[in-house]
Amino acid sequence: MLTLFFSPGACSMASHIGIEETGAPYVEKPTLLAKGEQKTAAYLKINPRGKVPALSVDGRIITENTAILTYLARQFPQANLLPADLVGEAHCIGAMAWFSNIVHPSYQRYMRPERFAEGEAAQATVKDMGHKSFWANLQEINSLLEGKDWMMGKQYTVVDCYGLVFYGWGARSEFPMQELAAYTAWKDRMLKRPAVMKILQSEQNVLVKAA
Repeated sequence: MLTLFFSPGACSMASHIGIEETGAPYVEKPTLLAKGEQKTAAYLKINPRGKVPALSVDGRIITENTAILTYLARQFPQANLLPADLVGEAHCIGAMAWFSNIVHPSYQRYMRPERFAEGEAAQATVKDMGHKSFWANLQEINSLLEGKDWMMGKQYTVVDCYGLVFYGWGARSEFPMQELAAYTAWKDRMLKRPAVMKILQSEQNVLVKAA
C-alpha cells in the first residue's frame, strides 16, 4: 500500500499530482506545515528531517520529490510518466534536481529570509535577492517551455507535475506570471488534466481560484 504524506500548498503537491497520475490506489495523509505537524514525534519517525513529501511503500519510506516521482514513474510504467530511453529519463531527473536544488531554495529565500540570515538588514538583502533569483528561475522555465507542449517536449512526464508547484507559488506571491507566455499556456494545459485538477481542488490551490 502507498501512503503519501503531504501539506497543501507545499512542494509536496508535485508528488501528490504524480501519484494521482499513476492511477494507483493510495492513502492521503495531510501533514499541515502551518500547524507544525511535520515536527511532531509521530511524523519525525516517518521523516526525521521534518519535511514533506514522504511516501510510504509498504512501510518503507521514500523522501524528496525527485526520488518519489522517479519511483512512481518506474513502478507504474503504464502511466508513461518517464521517457523510455535512459538519456531521456536522465534529463527528467536532472530537471527535477534543478527544481529542488535551485528553484525551490530561491523562493524560500524570498519567503523565509530569517532561515538564511540574522538581523533585519541582512534578511532584507536575502529577501530581495530571493525575489530576483526566483523570478529569473521562472523566466528560465518559461524559456525552456517555448515551442513545447510539456516540460520535456511532446511527452507529459513527472517533471510537469513538479513544474506546476512554482507557477502556483509565483501566482500566490503576485509575481507577474502572465508575462511568462509559454509557462502560462503550459499551465492552462495542465489544468485540463483530470488528475491535476483533482489535486488542485483538493488542496484548494490558488490556481483553481485563478482559473
